Amino acid sequence: MPVDKSGARIRQMFGEIAGRYDLMNHFLSAGTDIYWRSRTVKFASPTGVAPILDVCTGTGDLAFAWRRTAGPNTPVLATDFTHRMLQLAEEKRDGRNVRFLEADTLSLPFHDNQFQIVSVAFGLRNVASTIGGLQEMARVCRPGGRVVVLEFSMPNNRMLSRLYQWYFRNVLPKLGQLLVRNRQAAYEYLPQSVSEFPGGNDLAAIMEEAGLEQTSWKSLTGGIAAVYIGHKPAQTE
Repeated sequence: MPVDKSGARIRQMFGEIAGRYDLMNHFLSAGTDIYWRSRTVKFASPTGVAPILDVCTGTGDLAFAWRRTAGPNTPVLATDFTHRMLQLAEEKRDGRNVRFLEADTLSLPFHDNQFQIVSVAFGLRNVASTIGGLQEMARVCRPGGRVVVLEFSMPNNRMLSRLYQWYFRNVLPKLGQLLVRNRQAAYEYLPQSVSEFPGGNDLAAIMEEAGLEQTSWKSLTGGIAAVYIGHKPAQTE
Protein backbone atom coordinates (compact mmCIF):
# COMPACT_ATOMS: atom_id res chain seq x y z
CA MET A 1 0.00 0.00 0.00
CA PRO A 2 1.41 3.45 -0.90
CA VAL A 3 2.52 5.58 2.02
CA ASP A 4 -0.12 8.01 3.29
CA LYS A 5 0.96 11.55 2.32
CA SER A 6 -2.35 13.27 2.93
CA GLY A 7 -2.00 16.84 4.07
CA ALA A 8 -3.65 16.20 7.44
CA ARG A 9 -1.35 13.27 8.25
CA ILE A 10 1.84 15.10 7.21
CA ARG A 11 0.90 18.27 9.10
CA GLN A 12 0.11 16.33 12.29
CA MET A 13 3.22 14.18 12.02
CA PHE A 14 5.64 17.07 11.64
CA GLY A 15 3.82 19.04 14.30
CA GLU A 16 4.40 16.17 16.74
CA ILE A 17 8.13 15.81 16.03
CA ALA A 18 8.92 19.51 15.52
CA GLY A 19 10.48 20.03 18.93
CA ARG A 20 13.28 17.53 18.29
CA TYR A 21 13.32 17.74 14.49
CA ASP A 22 16.72 19.46 14.16
CA LEU A 23 18.35 17.25 16.78
CA MET A 24 17.12 14.08 15.08
CA ASN A 25 18.18 15.26 11.62
CA HIS A 26 21.72 15.95 12.80
CA PHE A 27 21.90 12.82 14.98
CA LEU A 28 20.52 10.30 12.49
CA SER A 29 22.66 11.66 9.63
CA ALA A 30 25.76 12.17 11.83
CA GLY A 31 25.68 15.83 10.83
CA THR A 32 25.83 15.08 7.12
CA ASP A 33 22.60 16.98 6.48
CA ILE A 34 24.48 20.23 7.20
CA TYR A 35 27.04 19.35 4.53
CA TRP A 36 24.30 18.47 2.03
CA ARG A 37 22.68 21.89 2.43
CA SER A 38 26.03 23.66 2.04
CA ARG A 39 26.67 21.77 -1.20
CA THR A 40 23.20 22.65 -2.45
CA VAL A 41 23.70 26.39 -2.11
CA LYS A 42 27.14 26.06 -3.69
CA PHE A 43 25.78 24.18 -6.70
CA ALA A 44 23.04 26.79 -7.24
CA SER A 45 24.72 30.01 -6.14
CA PRO A 46 22.34 33.00 -6.15
CA THR A 47 23.05 35.99 -8.37
CA GLY A 48 21.66 39.50 -8.28
CA VAL A 49 18.93 40.74 -5.98
CA ALA A 50 15.86 38.80 -7.17
CA PRO A 51 14.27 36.98 -4.21
CA ILE A 52 14.77 33.34 -3.19
CA LEU A 53 12.03 31.03 -1.92
CA ASP A 54 12.46 27.84 0.12
CA VAL A 55 9.33 25.68 0.39
CA CYS A 56 8.60 22.90 2.91
CA THR A 57 11.23 24.75 4.90
CA GLY A 58 10.68 22.98 8.23
CA THR A 59 12.72 24.90 10.78
CA GLY A 60 14.41 26.93 8.06
CA ASP A 61 17.90 25.45 7.71
CA LEU A 62 18.10 25.72 3.92
CA ALA A 63 16.56 29.20 4.00
CA PHE A 64 19.27 30.26 6.45
CA ALA A 65 21.90 28.72 4.15
CA TRP A 66 20.56 30.84 1.26
CA ARG A 67 20.68 33.87 3.55
CA ARG A 68 24.36 33.29 4.26
CA THR A 69 25.14 32.89 0.55
CA ALA A 70 22.96 35.58 -1.04
CA GLY A 71 23.75 39.27 -1.05
CA PRO A 72 22.32 41.46 1.73
CA ASN A 73 19.79 43.02 -0.68
CA THR A 74 18.43 39.65 -1.85
CA PRO A 75 15.15 38.82 -0.06
CA VAL A 76 14.88 35.25 1.27
CA LEU A 77 11.39 33.85 1.95
CA ALA A 78 10.41 30.43 3.27
CA THR A 79 7.11 28.55 3.55
CA ASP A 80 5.78 25.52 5.37
CA PHE A 81 2.26 24.35 6.19
CA THR A 82 3.12 23.09 9.71
CA HIS A 83 2.64 25.97 12.13
CA ARG A 84 4.87 24.54 14.87
CA MET A 85 7.79 24.18 12.45
CA LEU A 86 7.51 27.85 11.53
CA GLN A 87 7.41 28.86 15.19
CA LEU A 88 10.73 27.08 15.71
CA ALA A 89 12.17 28.64 12.55
CA GLU A 90 11.26 32.09 13.89
CA GLU A 91 12.98 31.27 17.18
CA LYS A 92 16.15 30.32 15.26
CA ARG A 93 16.08 33.43 13.08
CA ASP A 94 18.13 35.46 15.55
CA GLY A 95 17.95 38.67 13.54
CA ARG A 96 18.67 37.06 10.18
CA ASN A 97 16.55 38.57 7.43
CA VAL A 98 14.40 35.62 6.40
CA ARG A 99 10.62 35.95 6.10
CA PHE A 100 8.58 32.86 7.08
CA LEU A 101 5.03 32.27 5.82
CA GLU A 102 2.55 29.47 6.51
CA ALA A 103 1.57 28.03 3.11
CA ASP A 104 0.97 24.77 1.27
CA THR A 105 3.49 24.00 -1.48
CA LEU A 106 0.61 22.89 -3.71
CA SER A 107 -0.92 26.38 -3.47
CA LEU A 108 1.76 29.01 -2.94
CA PRO A 109 0.53 32.57 -2.18
CA PHE A 110 2.76 34.28 -4.75
CA HIS A 111 2.31 35.70 -8.23
CA ASP A 112 3.92 34.00 -11.23
CA ASN A 113 7.57 34.58 -12.13
CA GLN A 114 8.85 36.00 -8.83
CA PHE A 115 11.93 34.12 -7.61
CA GLN A 116 15.42 33.49 -9.00
CA ILE A 117 15.60 30.23 -6.99
CA VAL A 118 12.80 28.10 -5.60
CA SER A 119 14.16 25.31 -3.43
CA VAL A 120 13.04 22.40 -1.29
CA ALA A 121 15.15 20.20 1.00
CA PHE A 122 13.85 16.79 2.09
CA GLY A 123 10.29 17.99 1.63
CA LEU A 124 9.20 17.25 -1.91
CA ARG A 125 8.60 13.56 -1.12
CA ASN A 126 6.16 14.69 1.58
CA VAL A 127 4.00 16.66 -0.86
CA ALA A 128 0.87 14.74 -1.85
CA SER A 129 1.59 15.31 -5.57
CA THR A 130 5.23 15.40 -6.65
CA ILE A 131 4.52 16.89 -10.04
CA GLY A 132 1.94 19.26 -8.55
CA GLY A 133 4.52 20.59 -6.12
CA LEU A 134 7.10 20.98 -8.87
CA GLN A 135 4.62 22.75 -11.15
CA GLU A 136 3.79 25.22 -8.40
CA MET A 137 7.47 25.82 -7.68
CA ALA A 138 8.09 26.36 -11.40
CA ARG A 139 5.13 28.74 -11.62
CA VAL A 140 6.54 31.18 -9.07
CA CYS A 141 10.11 30.86 -10.39
CA ARG A 142 11.13 33.68 -12.72
CA PRO A 143 12.00 32.89 -16.37
CA GLY A 144 15.63 31.82 -16.49
CA GLY A 145 15.53 30.99 -12.77
CA ARG A 146 16.13 27.64 -11.12
CA VAL A 147 14.15 25.07 -9.16
CA VAL A 148 16.44 23.23 -6.73
CA VAL A 149 15.58 19.96 -4.98
CA LEU A 150 17.66 18.30 -2.26
CA GLU A 151 16.31 14.87 -1.43
CA PHE A 152 17.23 11.43 -0.13
CA SER A 153 17.93 8.76 -2.72
CA MET A 154 19.04 5.14 -2.90
CA PRO A 155 22.79 4.51 -3.25
CA ASN A 156 23.96 2.91 -6.49
CA ASN A 157 26.68 0.85 -4.81
CA ARG A 158 25.16 -2.55 -4.00
CA MET A 159 26.91 -3.02 -0.66
CA LEU A 160 26.23 0.54 0.49
CA SER A 161 22.63 0.24 -0.66
CA ARG A 162 22.10 -2.93 1.39
CA LEU A 163 23.66 -1.37 4.49
CA TYR A 164 21.65 1.82 4.00
CA GLN A 165 18.36 -0.02 3.57
CA TRP A 166 19.06 -2.24 6.58
CA TYR A 167 19.72 0.83 8.73
CA PHE A 168 16.62 2.58 7.38
CA ARG A 169 14.34 -0.40 7.96
CA ASN A 170 15.69 -1.85 11.18
CA VAL A 171 17.51 0.83 13.17
CA LEU A 172 16.14 4.24 12.27
CA PRO A 173 12.42 3.58 12.93
CA LYS A 174 13.04 2.08 16.37
CA LEU A 175 15.60 4.68 17.37
CA GLY A 176 13.48 7.52 16.07
CA GLN A 177 10.33 6.36 17.83
CA LEU A 178 12.25 5.82 21.06
CA LEU A 179 13.71 9.32 21.06
CA VAL A 180 10.73 11.18 19.57
CA ARG A 181 7.47 9.46 20.46
CA ASN A 182 4.64 10.36 18.09
CA ARG A 183 1.31 8.93 16.98
CA GLN A 184 2.10 9.04 13.27
CA ALA A 185 5.12 6.69 13.25
CA ALA A 186 7.26 9.41 11.69
CA TYR A 187 10.42 7.34 11.57
CA GLU A 188 8.67 4.43 9.91
CA TYR A 189 7.23 6.89 7.40
CA LEU A 190 10.72 8.19 6.54
CA PRO A 191 12.17 4.99 4.99
CA GLN A 192 8.83 4.17 3.35
CA SER A 193 8.60 7.59 1.70
CA VAL A 194 12.22 7.48 0.55
CA SER A 195 11.86 4.01 -0.99
CA GLU A 196 8.73 5.05 -2.92
CA PHE A 197 10.05 8.42 -4.09
CA PRO A 198 11.51 8.66 -7.63
CA GLY A 199 15.17 9.52 -7.82
CA GLY A 200 17.91 10.15 -10.35
CA ASN A 201 16.77 10.35 -13.94
CA ASP A 202 13.18 9.54 -12.92
CA LEU A 203 12.87 12.68 -10.80
CA ALA A 204 14.71 14.73 -13.43
CA ALA A 205 12.11 13.58 -15.98
CA ILE A 206 9.26 14.65 -13.67
CA MET A 207 10.90 18.06 -13.26
CA GLU A 208 10.97 18.46 -17.02
CA GLU A 209 7.35 17.31 -17.24
CA ALA A 210 6.59 20.11 -14.77
CA GLY A 211 7.93 22.64 -17.26
CA LEU A 212 11.62 22.85 -16.43
CA GLU A 213 14.55 22.26 -18.77
CA GLN A 214 18.29 21.52 -18.70
CA THR A 215 17.67 19.44 -15.58
CA SER A 216 20.75 17.94 -13.96
CA TRP A 217 21.50 16.16 -10.72
CA LYS A 218 24.49 15.35 -8.52
CA SER A 219 24.81 12.50 -6.05
CA LEU A 220 26.02 13.26 -2.53
CA THR A 221 27.68 10.90 -0.04
CA GLY A 222 27.61 7.84 -2.24
CA GLY A 223 24.09 8.50 -3.47
CA ILE A 224 22.39 8.74 -0.06
CA ALA A 225 21.18 12.16 -1.14
CA ALA A 226 21.10 14.09 -4.40
CA VAL A 227 20.71 17.69 -5.60
CA TYR A 228 18.55 18.34 -8.65
CA ILE A 229 18.55 21.63 -10.57
CA GLY A 230 16.03 22.50 -13.27
CA HIS A 231 15.85 25.77 -15.21
CA LYS A 232 12.67 27.61 -16.03
CA PRO A 233 12.69 28.50 -19.74
CA ALA A 234 13.48 32.12 -20.46
CA GLN A 235 10.64 34.13 -21.96
CA THR A 236 10.90 34.78 -25.66
CA GLU A 237 9.47 37.63 -27.66
